[in-house]
Amino acid sequence: MSVETRRVAAIDCGTNSVRLLIADISGDDLTDVERRMEIVRLGQDVDRTGRLAPEALERTFTAMRGYAKLIREHSQDGQVPVRVVATSATRDAANRDDFVSGVRDIFGVEPEVVSGDEEARLSFTGATRGLAGSAAETPFLVVDIGGGSTEFVVGSRAVEGALSVDIGCVRLTERHLRDDPPATGDVEAAVADIEAAMDRVEESVPVRTARTLVGLAGSVTTVAGIALGLPAYDPARIHHSRIAAERVHEVSAWLLAATHDERAAVPVMHPGRVDVIGAGALILDRIVRRYGFSEVVVSEHDILDGIAWSLA
Repeated sequence: MSVETRRVAAIDCGTNSVRLLIADISGDDLTDVERRMEIVRLGQDVDRTGRLAPEALERTFTAMRGYAKLIREHSQDGQVPVRVVATSATRDAANRDDFVSGVRDIFGVEPEVVSGDEEARLSFTGATRGLAGSAAETPFLVVDIGGGSTEFVVGSRAVEGALSVDIGCVRLTERHLRDDPPATGDVEAAVADIEAAMDRVEESVPVRTARTLVGLAGSVTTVAGIALGLPAYDPARIHHSRIAAERVHEVSAWLLAATHDERAAVPVMHPGRVDVIGAGALILDRIVRRYGFSEVVVSEHDILDGIAWSLA
């Protein structure tokens, strides 16, 4: 019996980037048709002001209009189901209705400003579905390091515990790491925030039962690309790579000590991550240190893939 193939479109709007996945789903297989990412910094200053900046909204809507055009171009019968998920920055904003109405105008669907728990569960689904049957030991600890928040999820086949905490590469940079490179005291203040967040995580998530650390999102994949010495960003090389803890420590320390120009010269570095990658790497480094993992398994599949699977 043939398995029906369904084309779906998933959009993940985070604090730093907005991403699109148009995929064909057939049974347990997900095949990319288009996978795009643009750095829009929707969460610009939201930690300080509590509001989405007008220029940040316009950057986001411009990217989304391009995505809507792509979805129309890849529509086979005019009926591609679309799900738009917004995360940390939008949850925190007093004027999130401006975002909601803009997205509705572009895509014709209501964006979902999901809870941290739902964000964590979608990330877990997207990241671990492709690890089924691999040599990776369970339970997994999946960490999705975003711009405004980081999700911690523990589970094997299903989620056993999850929590989203307000530490992310944009948020920590704006709070503490404003100098280039940051002063030692500012890095220590960021570490204190990260450790306090992990204290909260351990109160409700069984993180110490996990046997494999799975890292998601741009900060992690960029650290992996640097650790692997890639001459250019290569998702196929990065996906399911295993980066030793020692390399995570080395790359994190270098990024925090490097200047803006030195970070910008790294071949795998997206220009939109240059000013926030130090904070993202620091979060990953502290997670590896605290829980004693010998390596991190890096996944290019994350909440975006989880959103796509939810449409199937």
